[in-house]
Amino acid sequence: MYREILKDLEKWKDKSRRKPLILTGVRQCGKTYIVEEFAKENFKSYVYVNFESEETLSAFFDYDFDVHRIVRELERHFKTQIISGETLVFFDEIQECTRAITSLKYFCEKMRDLHIVCAGSLLGVALKKEQVSFPVGKVNRLQLYPMSFKEFVIANDRTDLIEVFDEWPTDREIPTIYKEPMEELLKAYYIVGGMPEVVKTWIETHDYDEVEEVQNEILGDYADDFSKHAPLSDVPKIRWIWDSVPVQLAKENNKFVFSHVKKGKRSAELEDALQWLVDAGLLIKTELVGNPEIPLEGAADKTYFKVYMSDVGLLRAKSKVSVNTILEESDLYIRYKGAFAENYVLNELKSLGKAPFFWRSGNTAEVDFIYEDEGELVPVEVKAADNTQAKSYKQFCKKYHPKKGLKLSRKNIAENLCESTVTYNIPLYLEWNIDR
Repeated sequence: MYREILKDLEKWKDKSRRKPLILTGVRQCGKTYIVEEFAKENFKSYVYVNFESEETLSAFFDYDFDVHRIVRELERHFKTQIISGETLVFFDEIQECTRAITSLKYFCEKMRDLHIVCAGSLLGVALKKEQVSFPVGKVNRLQLYPMSFKEFVIANDRTDLIEVFDEWPTDREIPTIYKEPMEELLKAYYIVGGMPEVVKTWIETHDYDEVEEVQNEILGDYADDFSKHAPLSDVPKIRWIWDSVPVQLAKENNKFVFSHVKKGKRSAELEDALQWLVDAGLLIKTELVGNPEIPLEGAADKTYFKVYMSDVGLLRAKSKVSVNTILEESDLYIRYKGAFAENYVLNELKSLGKAPFFWRSGNTAEVDFIYEDEGELVPVEVKAADNTQAKSYKQFCKKYHPKKGLKLSRKNIAENLCESTVTYNIPLYLEWNIDR
């Protein structure tokens, strides 16, 4: 299936100051698949080193960090000649061999011409452990997310719709012939999400029961990871937080509240467990910026945040909102409808390389997301339906005078002024194209 990150991998391949690449991403988002596709299309040979399925491979790194010796031993083991510029070496599940992580420093210094990619299911968690000597400044990094809506549309054999909207002007209303199929695909995406195995199941069967079965298997695998890889004392806390996310997102004020996770539990007792889920890529935090300044990271309140899931389809499955409820757009799930739209928008912003925060003024006004774009603030208002009246957005524009802003909803495309801000009303299904 088409993944946009292939373009980034090709850029990395040809960089003059290329370093070993660490590819991070939530478990089962397609890291191994995408590296194998990249290898097939760009290299004459490929060496796949999986430290989880073949634990004995760690022995090559136990003796010392002589990268020439390590390469010779890998060549003998895999019966493949490793040639710089022609061979891609992939260290998969590298978190299972911490010395291999350390060795990246020496590959960078002594064999920079060799293309090395590393990945791991819980690499984000492993890199936080004190015993891991991380090669600071000696690696490049890329993040792989679940499939975006654009990639989902292409997987559904509707590349024609992507081509249509690639150059769509903001002063042309979108006709029904394009609007309806995109809205139907977005409904399907809310149900299926972007986990590659789930998307593959959907494409092959178009059976939502099959889709849900795969989603529940993935959720089960994630729960198993808690027991296998998290500190034993944190496992119950991780489960409490994980189970609380859909409910917390659906609250009217969807700030994450630790006391809502488990009665009687305080933030100090649960913070490490939440951070484990964030490091594992399962959850994404967005922090409050009460007084927006550039850079937003420096103005963020790290104690006041919202928590989203890495995939809207898994959020839907975990929320146990039925497929028919979404397809029929029942009014009975109005709170979750807003939560799904917001989680979807957050996931798309992340896949576009944005670093979203949110703004709130007391208890009276909130803008769902703000991000930086070329030194400017961009406010983003999200509406699950076609009502785009947003007092908070107007208040933000009046106070901070951003040059441009976005309203993402079911409403047709339009461009207008809000205070002095050029505001683009963009259908939710076109978020993938906001930069243009």
